[in-house]
Amino acid sequence: MGLKTFRPYTETLRWTAISDFAELSPKHKKPEKSLLEPIKRSGGRNSHGRMTSRRRGGGHKRNYRLIDFRRNKIGVEGIVVSIEYDPNRTARIALIEYPDKEKRYILAPVNLTVGMHVRSGPGSEVQPGNTLPISEIPLGTQVHNIELSEGRGGQMARSAGSFATLMAKEGEFAHLKLPSGEVRLVRAVCTATIGQVGNIDHENISLGKAGRHRWMGRRPASRAVAKNPVDHPMGGGEGKSSGGRQPTSRSGILAKGFKTRRKKKQSSRYIVTGRPR
Repeated sequence: MGLKTFRPYTETLRWTAISDFAELSPKHKKPEKSLLEPIKRSGGRNSHGRMTSRRRGGGHKRNYRLIDFRRNKIGVEGIVVSIEYDPNRTARIALIEYPDKEKRYILAPVNLTVGMHVRSGPGSEVQPGNTLPISEIPLGTQVHNIELSEGRGGQMARSAGSFATLMAKEGEFAHLKLPSGEVRLVRAVCTATIGQVGNIDHENISLGKAGRHRWMGRRPASRAVAKNPVDHPMGGGEGKSSGGRQPTSRSGILAKGFKTRRKKKQSSRYIVTGRPR
């Protein structure tokens, strides 16, 4: 696992730093067919046809890999067949094969290699890739793929390099320090997977050129102050104006320091310490 750099034959290669994919299994270049689904492209539009996410479109064709976030194969030990690349997420995925020949994809944590065994459910060992109820995990352990509701599947700490730390247990709740720095209460009956999500060097990747963004389905963005007043609150003005007002989004919401979280949001009661601003 590391980064690959290039000799600067061109200006773009001078700054390009991409993954070397050294951790991937060379014998499994093609994904498991039974775990693939087609992706319907939305172009950033919702079910009413209105654009709700701008600068989306184009990009390379890809299929969705079905990931087992629930890890509900309780008490059955599976073997890691391969570590694979997933174009839909920053983390690597691991193909697990169980004794009944069923195959599933899971998020590949650090130090999970081909040939290792993984298991989920109460009584499992505390080792990378195993999923346990939070009540059985020792304090100070790094976990990922954390459930918020029992049986729903992991929802937190799923991107490359992410992990949460189990800080304390108190009654039916556990205190988890999340990647954002927030300390949150999670029910101890919910499950979490041991270890840190792999592909740690993802944060150091430099795409190097605009074309690589286009391959990923991201379209160009123009600056707000370069627009007309009808298109953006910061648009207009003679020459290179800086907007002449507080930076805002296209809809007029302040861009710097304005808290957008609802004050009466139901989940706020589970937050012990908010994330640092």
